[in-house]
Amino acid sequence: MPLTHEFVLDFLKMREGCNPAELERYLDDDVDWLLSGPVDFLPYCGHRKGKAAVVDMICRISAATFENRSFEIKHLLVQGDCAATLSRFQATHAASKRTISYRSAHFMRFRDSRLVWFRGLIDSFSATEQIMGHELDLAHTPELIALAPNDDLVEI
Repeated sequence: MPLTHEFVLDFLKMREGCNPAELERYLDDDVDWLLSGPVDFLPYCGHRKGKAAVVDMICRISAATFENRSFEIKHLLVQGDCAATLSRFQATHAASKRTISYRSAHFMRFRDSRLVWFRGLIDSFSATEQIMGHELDLAHTPELIALAPNDDLVEI
């Protein structure tokens, strides 16, 4: 069965809805999942391997971090067995009750109607600031910053 927009949107709804049994139907046993971001501040970020780890991250870790999660899909591209989205994530941070909102891009590869590979890029700087409740002051933490030859910020 060829990958369709409708199928990808159904998967994304299952991810948002967080029903483990339903979500598992969309995941390959060996799914490789990576969401960029600082795991110390954003525990749902990082690398997960395997269906159980991904379901745990979505249905336990992310659900404990955020309430009322939603993704507003701005763009969806499906070609062959791959899909990509540009979206806006919005939720309530469970601990602080602050509204968190940031942009994200997701890249997915499916095989036999199951997700086998996921890469997510989020505005993790903005997400971290929103969760912390204040701007990050990079000017006073030079030991945390590695600079490229032209003083371009490359790593925190």
